[in-house]
Amino acid sequence: MEVSSIASPPYTCFAVQSQNRLIISQRAQRKKLIIPTCCINGNGAISASKNTLSCAFDQHNIEYYTSRGLYATLPVFGDNTSFPIYGSKSTVSITGKKKTRLMSCEAHSTDKATCTTVEADSKEKTRKRRVVVTGLGVISSIGHDPNAFYTNLLEGVSGISEIEGFDCSEFPSRIAGEIKSFSTEEYVSPKISRRADKFMLYMLTAGKKALLDSGITSQEMGELDKSRCGVIIGTALGGMAVSTEAVEALRVSYRKINPFTVPFATANMGSAILAIDLGWTGPNYSISTACATSNFCILNAAQHIISDDADMMLCGGSDAGVIPISIGGFISCRLLSRQNDEPTKASRPWDTNRDGFVMGEGAGVLLLEELEHAKKRGATIYAELLGGSFTCNAFRTDDSGKEISLCMERALAQSGVAPEDVNYINAHAISSPASDIKEIRAINRCFGKNPNLRVNSTKSMIGHLLGAAGAVEAVATVKAIQTGLVHPNINLDNPDEGVDMNVLVGKKKERLDIKVALSNSLAFGGQNSSLVFAPYYK
Repeated sequence: MEVSSIASPPYTCFAVQSQNRLIISQRAQRKKLIIPTCCINGNGAISASKNTLSCAFDQHNIEYYTSRGLYATLPVFGDNTSFPIYGSKSTVSITGKKKTRLMSCEAHSTDKATCTTVEADSKEKTRKRRVVVTGLGVISSIGHDPNAFYTNLLEGVSGISEIEGFDCSEFPSRIAGEIKSFSTEEYVSPKISRRADKFMLYMLTAGKKALLDSGITSQEMGELDKSRCGVIIGTALGGMAVSTEAVEALRVSYRKINPFTVPFATANMGSAILAIDLGWTGPNYSISTACATSNFCILNAAQHIISDDADMMLCGGSDAGVIPISIGGFISCRLLSRQNDEPTKASRPWDTNRDGFVMGEGAGVLLLEELEHAKKRGATIYAELLGGSFTCNAFRTDDSGKEISLCMERALAQSGVAPEDVNYINAHAISSPASDIKEIRAINRCFGKNPNLRVNSTKSMIGHLLGAAGAVEAVATVKAIQTGLVHPNINLDNPDEGVDMNVLVGKKKERLDIKVALSNSLAFGGQNSSLVFAPYYK
């Protein structure tokens, strides 16, 4: 398909009228005055008169859109590098208690502009926007689409098996939630597929599947305001396999290092390539907070929608940790299970016979959308993201799990939810002798004896996906809300002392009319995170 170039509509800019002289300084920044791109002249300088911040252009900005099909991947450094740099909208955001007079200037040339005065109520500008989930994408050892993935979870199917991707016969831990078969066909270009790390391929595929799941067609993709669409998908390990290959090449000579090592090893490049493929020019970056990565990305994406930076965000996490250096590193930390004889029974959260977590791999991506935007395009709304929170242990935690409890309490407060309203928690529980019991104590501390509360751990079937864990479990949480069914805790044969089996889901799926759901992710390093989901109500 030929590349099309489309001239953007005349830019709309705003001038702020003030009784005092406008000074672009730290004082202005403290007042949260955001200067739009259109108020920067062709030489990169800000143009301001005594009383009016004016917009000047040497020529109209031209916006170029590229397309090789909605779900076709473009090369990173290829023959086609024209993609939207500036969006079709530029706005000034001003916060304050009083009404602010804005002058809307439609600049047609450097010496001529037609201005109309607009009244803007600051209360209306700061009205909270609701965030809903309209698309899901997942790559895992038990399924590559949300329905197959969750059906297997409900049936208690384990994706943990012996590692086949490399020779680990000398390793004391030889099992993982390894993805045995995976195809990027129709989602990622052959050139990228050959060169990129698996974490990036999982991310790109899951992200585009989330768009498909949301019902966005090629035609509708072309109608989106791409300057208000963004991507925040994180990773804990990044391109560790690509980096390892580069180290081996360096042993011979630096000349042997693949020139794509740096771009394909860095954590942010997955989100960047996905945005390039889609032409999305909204917020785009990556967060890495170990096992809490996905939740941090999801909450930051939601905040961009709430603050009116974006209308649509792809967010989540991806990791490919079933590789020698990762497995070997975690073995050195004495964190991995060594129950190699029965792989499907090795991951056993809250069971007295647990001896460490099982490594998993994959990706989870959610499409978050502003409610009115979703309704306008007729999207199917799976759930509403009410909010969430983060805390940090900042030291080795005590056995009470008070910092974890504080995180959940703040998430509920931020979401306007009472503890008794929560009746489902997808716990972090990784099958660790230490952390599992701390989390369950934190849950007891936060929710007390809630007879309606049900708790389970997705990791009992797919292992621990590190930076992708939170997003994959968020997909499971949303599917639980959608289906009214919660998956079992497999391998929970002998509950640890202090674990209330009246709270934990048993070995079979259970029907549950979820009122409010919580999804926890706790990180190696002390970062705690909680997301709060609920059914969407008009």
